[in-house]
Amino acid sequence: MADQADFDINFALKHYLSDPATVPTPDADGSLLECENDPESLTSGVINGVLNPIVDSIAENPDALTRSSSFDTLQFLLKSVSLLPNHSLSKIFDLIISGLSFEADIVHNESDAEEQDNVGHHKQLLEMYAFLLQWSISAMEVKAAEKPANGPPARGRGAAKGAKSKTSSKDGVWDSTPQLQTALETMCKVLKLKLARVFMTTSERDTFVGLFTRSVYLILESEQRIKNTALRMHAFKVLCIAVKHHGHAFGAQTSIIQNLSYFEHLAEPMAEFLQILAEQYDHPQLTEEILRDLSNKEFNGNDTRGPKSVATFFIKLSELAPRLVIKQMTLLIKQLDSEAYILRCAIIEVCGNLISDLSKQEEPGNNHKNQINGFFDILEERFLDANNYCRCRNIQVYMKLCDLEQKFPKRRQMAAQLAARSLEDKSSNVRRNAVKLLGKLVSSHPFSVMHGGQLSFAEWNQRLQAVEVELNALKPPVGSPGLAEQGGNPDMTVDTALLDEATEIDAEAKEANPLTEDQKAAIVRKAAEDAATTELMNRLQLTRKYYSEAIRFIEVIHDATPVVCQLLSSKNKSEVIEAMDFFVIIDAYKIEAARTGIRRMLRLIWTKGNSDEGKGVQSHLIDCYRGLFFIAPDTFNDNDAANYIARNMISLTFGATPAELTSLEQLLSTMMKAQHISELVITKLWQVYGVQKQEISKNQRRGAIIVLGMLAMADPDVVIKEMGTMLRIGLGPLGRADLALAKYTCVALRRMNPSKRQAKDATTSASKMPNDHAVLGKLASMVEIISDNKEWFGVAEQAISAIYALSKHPDTLSSAILRRKTKQVFQQQSVQQDQDAMEGVESQGALPSPPPEGPPKKQKSALALSQLLFIVGHIAIKQIVHLELCELEFKRRKAEKEKSKPPNASPTKRASTDQDELDQIGGTTEDDFSEVMNHIRERELLFGPTSLLSHYAPLVTEICSNNTKYNDESLQAAATLCMAKLMCVSSEYCEKNLPLLITILEKSQNPVTRSNVVIALGDMAVCFNHLIDENTDFLYRRLNDKDSSVKRTCLMTLTFLILAGQVKVKGQLGEMARCLEDPDKRIADLSRMFFTELSTKDNAVYNQFIDMFSHLSAATDLEETSLKRIIKFLASFIEKDKHAKQLADKLAARLARCESERQWNDVAYALSLLQHKNEEIQKTISAGFRLVEVTA
Repeated sequence: MADQADFDINFALKHYLSDPATVPTPDADGSLLECENDPESLTSGVINGVLNPIVDSIAENPDALTRSSSFDTLQFLLKSVSLLPNHSLSKIFDLIISGLSFEADIVHNESDAEEQDNVGHHKQLLEMYAFLLQWSISAMEVKAAEKPANGPPARGRGAAKGAKSKTSSKDGVWDSTPQLQTALETMCKVLKLKLARVFMTTSERDTFVGLFTRSVYLILESEQRIKNTALRMHAFKVLCIAVKHHGHAFGAQTSIIQNLSYFEHLAEPMAEFLQILAEQYDHPQLTEEILRDLSNKEFNGNDTRGPKSVATFFIKLSELAPRLVIKQMTLLIKQLDSEAYILRCAIIEVCGNLISDLSKQEEPGNNHKNQINGFFDILEERFLDANNYCRCRNIQVYMKLCDLEQKFPKRRQMAAQLAARSLEDKSSNVRRNAVKLLGKLVSSHPFSVMHGGQLSFAEWNQRLQAVEVELNALKPPVGSPGLAEQGGNPDMTVDTALLDEATEIDAEAKEANPLTEDQKAAIVRKAAEDAATTELMNRLQLTRKYYSEAIRFIEVIHDATPVVCQLLSSKNKSEVIEAMDFFVIIDAYKIEAARTGIRRMLRLIWTKGNSDEGKGVQSHLIDCYRGLFFIAPDTFNDNDAANYIARNMISLTFGATPAELTSLEQLLSTMMKAQHISELVITKLWQVYGVQKQEISKNQRRGAIIVLGMLAMADPDVVIKEMGTMLRIGLGPLGRADLALAKYTCVALRRMNPSKRQAKDATTSASKMPNDHAVLGKLASMVEIISDNKEWFGVAEQAISAIYALSKHPDTLSSAILRRKTKQVFQQQSVQQDQDAMEGVESQGALPSPPPEGPPKKQKSALALSQLLFIVGHIAIKQIVHLELCELEFKRRKAEKEKSKPPNASPTKRASTDQDELDQIGGTTEDDFSEVMNHIRERELLFGPTSLLSHYAPLVTEICSNNTKYNDESLQAAATLCMAKLMCVSSEYCEKNLPLLITILEKSQNPVTRSNVVIALGDMAVCFNHLIDENTDFLYRRLNDKDSSVKRTCLMTLTFLILAGQVKVKGQLGEMARCLEDPDKRIADLSRMFFTELSTKDNAVYNQFIDMFSHLSAATDLEETSLKRIIKFLASFIEKDKHAKQLADKLAARLARCESERQWNDVAYALSLLQHKNEEIQKTISAGFRLVEVTA
């Protein structure tokens, strides 16, 4: 034909790949050429007018494309794709696809007929269609990229840039996915032809196949396209046929590696493609080549995109086709040395996937076992990877392996040991995952075959000992290997010739004397017994091995528990939550060490957080405790469930420290407010407390009232309703016999009155009792009982506190108690001097409720006086608090009166005649009232002529001043405590006796006395700051006390005073810094906490850094390594560059004045920790220490 197109695929590709706009189209339709310089004139009418005849001609015969006018017209339209409407591009696309499909059918039919006449023509026609198909797919993707999808993903996004407003409204949304699928199906149809007969050379065929594969890779580059499963499978099919039958393997290898580098979303699809290629098309070679290529590739540690994509590819491929990956593992292992940690993470996960696959094989051979062991070796090594993300991934892989049916007992044991070691990792994320792994190892342990699944060490150890006893009791059968006969063998020295001769004789004898039936039966019976014994021994030995492995695993968990307890104090809240979950898990398996952690968890109820983290920890703690103690098994009825919960609540108090009881109180009161504790449970607790018909454990009864007192913090009605029970039990004969029970009963009674947080409620004053109330009478009698038991002090303290909480006029009642106790003490002593013991018993009869135990003569005079002074001191402190509450109550009423004055002035005045005296001074100003209260505190309580306490102040001072005369240790301790409390009442008394108190602090041999004085000085610093501020050196000196309890008390007191701003720091922080290296871990942790909190207060560490450094450097008894650790910790709080430079300048000035090399080294080390960037300082340090001696 005259106008046949002269098409050269290489020429066309050259222009198309460089710039599609440069492809020449001289024979395009004239109407289109006219629009080349006027894009606006390229309307749908013009396009359809040109396109429709071409569609008709190609529909009739695909050869019509060879006409130069038709071919160039289509090329021109594709060049102008940005101006084409969507429906026109769709029509062109359909035209090309249908023409190519038609031509493929023709070629297929002719190849079956073995006709070779038109090969050249078909070759050119296929190339032309394939070329246009590639161009049209590219055009579709360009239009899709130009306009973001407004509809669902994978829909067409084609509206031209220049004619967007014209086409978008009339084209609507164009979904090109079905057409792309048809195009890919057509490609598969063409690639299934015998192309070797059409394309004579390999290069021609590769060029033709490349037209299809290039389009496929272009489609895959779209993240939205590849999410369509059908489209993705069609694309994979094209590539699989091209690789399998048309030598596209090398091209695919290059393209896949490039795609992994540039397109992160292709990592998993490429792995999926290689799996399909290997399994459905039996072509694993490409996968192997790609893995070889990637294993030799080196990645920069700073590059994240490339390694991330490759890592995802490795992981996905190992999940889909582990058999292919395992063949190349010897090469892939090299990536464990890669700088890119992401790749190391990937290889770690690949190892886990391969172990998982190998373990599921039905008949694993020795080779498989060796491979599994090799992969486990790699995973165990990676616990020490330099990057914390790799260590985390390694632990996560182990967690997945725990779910496998095959348990790998030896490897689990090693994993447990490595996870326990990782609990001390510097990375919080690693520690958190290590805790999860230990919990997973426990919950999936392999020791549930025998004896259930519990892991109590005591039970397993008992079983092991029982097996040992059985083994030792069994007698090994004769001739068992490795077992020597009993006794010596004298024949060992006989000549060999004699032995041979004897054997021959024996043999002849045996032949001569055949065995009888009985002998044969005995031999058979003996053999059977030996066999049974051997079998039993083998079974017992296996059982012993099983028990030993279980015990080793339990021991690892026990050893890890203290470290997990430390993690409960972590700043990372997710780490804390994982630690809590760990203890819940191991408690479910009855591991004894769980109880320690569960108790330690209690302190988390105080967790604070600006965000929801703090609340998250608290709520998780409550959930854990509810699951452990407050939710009964489903099989229990309501009554049994209440018994179960009540018993659990009581058990929480057994062996608890005061700190744990305080935390438990907060937890239970929080749960009570949230209504997690039912009325039936509270009833059961009262039943335990009030039972009298049978003997029960003292601890159980105490625990019941402790818990009830805690619940009353949230709801006072809990104890108000059972007031009579408490008077009958806790303040009755049982309480007198068990003073601890009486103490906790007093605490519960005190809770009848709302706490300080509820002090503003109107019900506060209404709940006060008159002094003749039965409760107050019982409390007073508990204070006055005579007892040598040390528990008496606790009872007296709580009883007096309860009186001040419940009584309307506690000062009156306290005065009466004090008078009676004084009379009791001093009368008793005078009577004992002249009368016998029976008269002492009669003097006791004046008590309201005499104690059941022995007569008062058994009480030492020093102890009786100690108890009196204790009461004096505690009443003095409670009286101060009472005065402060009176002042607050007056101010509250005054404020309420002023608020309610305009609307209704009358309701503020109460009609009742027995109201508190505060109502009588309604016209007094707040300042006047405060001045009166202050005068009472300063002058009246200890110095007033009518004050009862004024008679005791000189007595206390006298006893403390004459410790040789009054040499009883407990009396001195009580007198010191009493004097310290009285000093908190009046500044005058404090100033007068402060030197004496400080002398006691310095000279006393009793650590309890020294601790009490330290606490008292802290209280005085708050009350009378001007007196204590000058004497803080005595307080700091206790940081060097030889007793760790005194040192700890001093550190806690100073921590409070400094952080609360009650005392000024004058260079003494160096002593607190030394506590960072204290042998007592609690002191070191407290000091660390102090400096962490101090660092949040206005550059406090920066301001004191030089003074602290001077103090530490001058200390001769501080080791250099300890000093460096302290300085390093303190320097971590210097975060601002400005501060670092200023400190560096001050320290650098000291280098020239250093008198010893040790001092110079200390300064140099401190400078190395500061980011000063001063070259002069660096030069001075580089020069080293120089000692200059000045001669006369």
